[in-house]
Amino acid sequence: MGHISREEMKNTLRILVATDCHLGYLEKDEIRRHDSFQAFEEICSIAEQKQVDFLLLGGDLFHENKPSRSTLVKAIEILRHHCLNDKPVHFQVVSDQTINFPNTFGHVNYEDPHFNVGLPVFSIHGNHDDPAGVDNLSAVDILSACNLVNYFGKMVLGGSGVGQITICPILIKKGSTSVALYGLGNIRDERLNRMFQTPHAVQWMRPEAQEGCQVTDWFNILVLHQNRVKANPKNAINEHFLPRFLDFIVWGHEHECLVDPLEVPGMGFHITQPGSSVATSLIDGESKPKHVLLLEIKGNQYRPTKIPLTSVRPFEYTEIVLKDESDIDSNDQNSIIEHLDKVVQSLIEKSSKRAVNKSELKLPLVRLKVDYSGFMTINPQRFGQKYVGKVANPQDILIFSKASRKGRSDVKIDDSERLRPEELNQQNIEALVAENNLKMEILPVNDLDVALHNFVNKDDKMAFYSCVQYNLEETRSKISQDADPLKFEEEDLILKVGECLEDRVKERNTHSKKDMAFTSSMQSSKDLGSKSSTAVGSAVSFSDDEDTVKASGSKPTRGRKVSSKAADDTPIKTSTRGRGRGRGRGTSSLKQTTLDASLGFRQSQRSASATATATVRSIADTDVMNSASSGEPRENEVEEINDSSENDDSLLSKGRKRTAPRGRGRGSTQSKRGKKSDNSAVQRTFMGRDDSKDDSDDEDNARKILNKSQPRATRNYGALRKGR
Repeated sequence: MGHISREEMKNTLRILVATDCHLGYLEKDEIRRHDSFQAFEEICSIAEQKQVDFLLLGGDLFHENKPSRSTLVKAIEILRHHCLNDKPVHFQVVSDQTINFPNTFGHVNYEDPHFNVGLPVFSIHGNHDDPAGVDNLSAVDILSACNLVNYFGKMVLGGSGVGQITICPILIKKGSTSVALYGLGNIRDERLNRMFQTPHAVQWMRPEAQEGCQVTDWFNILVLHQNRVKANPKNAINEHFLPRFLDFIVWGHEHECLVDPLEVPGMGFHITQPGSSVATSLIDGESKPKHVLLLEIKGNQYRPTKIPLTSVRPFEYTEIVLKDESDIDSNDQNSIIEHLDKVVQSLIEKSSKRAVNKSELKLPLVRLKVDYSGFMTINPQRFGQKYVGKVANPQDILIFSKASRKGRSDVKIDDSERLRPEELNQQNIEALVAENNLKMEILPVNDLDVALHNFVNKDDKMAFYSCVQYNLEETRSKISQDADPLKFEEEDLILKVGECLEDRVKERNTHSKKDMAFTSSMQSSKDLGSKSSTAVGSAVSFSDDEDTVKASGSKPTRGRKVSSKAADDTPIKTSTRGRGRGRGRGTSSLKQTTLDASLGFRQSQRSASATATATVRSIADTDVMNSASSGEPRENEVEEINDSSENDDSLLSKGRKRTAPRGRGRGSTQSKRGKKSDNSAVQRTFMGRDDSKDDSDDEDNARKILNKSQPRATRNYGALRKGR
């Protein structure tokens, strides 16, 4: 930057952009365990060398939702080494920082007087390091609590509908340059897709014009982490969903390096896709050279400079078709092996020639995709044994594929699709149910789908239990609202449960699929009710899908809008905390107005009548559940399941036995434990009764029903805290 004058430097904001660092990837592999950390170390070193104002990360800083202690320690060491120093910070954050950084401290890290932060780092979360659990925390929150990273773009979603989000920018000023930095952490693609098409679901806050700074003077940057291109348009975010006032988009999640900014026709903004800094999939898109982007902004103009990463392990990829090779005999396996050996050797030599640093030459990654149509295959592991010590992946050098009968040209998949190899064998619960023509009698299909993904991907041992508990509580609350214990008959109960499930499914289909909220912990109703709001985050990744469902013990609130007064008229004051080492304070008062980004409204027309009918027919006959307003113990009284944070087991209450209704062919209500019983067992589960006890505790059960706390409504989805 020697050719730029000091005066220009005062008005030029310099940002280093990187995405998908995946720290901790293959940390148990002896050869590749350090690759992700070395690449991240180089990124931080480049930021220091180029004297950037801050480092901007586009999600997936960590490879796992729960990184190991070793990974966390190494990440903290790298950030502490490069970020904590006495270098001055030349820009100011003039927006309300309590909204930008909703943590305990509520301000940008370099303004903390107890820390000398010379290289600020701003980061959103991706699908690998997304928030989870009761407190809705991610691994990035740990770094934020250590004052090493400014974590932004964390949205709070609630309820089982589409939900609402309000995206507030971090307003940054350096000299005459003003930048509005928007962040949107990963949300499940299907849900976010529907939100963008639902009016008022996504609101964008913009700074209001004031003297000396108009709205058009702000350079607007958006950082997001979503699927960009996919065969199913509902499982990706279209660039045309984004508002046109944006100037620059940093797109994370996609690992192919397309760092050169490209203009989106008709939208007016440019998109850069830096890609991952470490190869997590041995595919063609990952074999392209890795880069980071130096973004220089002055006024409304920007200048991009791509910088190659030299510490990345070399990766060579090629494809061959055996039937197109003239020196191979289809009946001679040795000729096939000899030809493949020649190709692999040429790839190894090619990688050594490309190496920038010859003194620290790393073992290359080599992937050879072989179309073996009409030929026999060989053992890839046995083939790779001869390359131990020569390549970094000897166990999976070869991957065999077979061309379709229609011809390779008809089934050729572009690079964007091949960047999602791990999605090929995945199938959701809804597809399995439809394929096998099953009828869900108690639980909604989408709820089970989310619970399965949480159990597998998030290691949530209580996922299925929480799913069942949430649906039971929701059904009980709906039934008890208008139940008349004096007129409630057995047939009424069946119809009532069916209507409840039909209403719930219809509401969810009207808004969005796969966005249920249920309690993910063993907390009591009192504990759950004390929380003001709980988020439901969702995600679908490109190369390694992970879904997230956050805890919610509150009754969903649907159809609520953000107060226009709070969104439009409330001035958002500037946080003016003093900086460390005597940095100056900035004062400003900026209002923010909303911009509705909805582009049309499309609603699901799927009917839930079939599901409700099957539910009504399948649930067994039993006695009525007492209304919450009744204080007198009655015969056949039942008790709800009592959730306790001190005891992980739900204790079923005691009640009387009763015989099956006449003429319905339900059989005996008694069944052996551990074996499948008739549908009366399902009914007892719904109503929380146990027929094996005496009726001496009926009076206590009635008191428990009266004292049972009802689910509490959540806060407005898009409500913003007022500026202080």
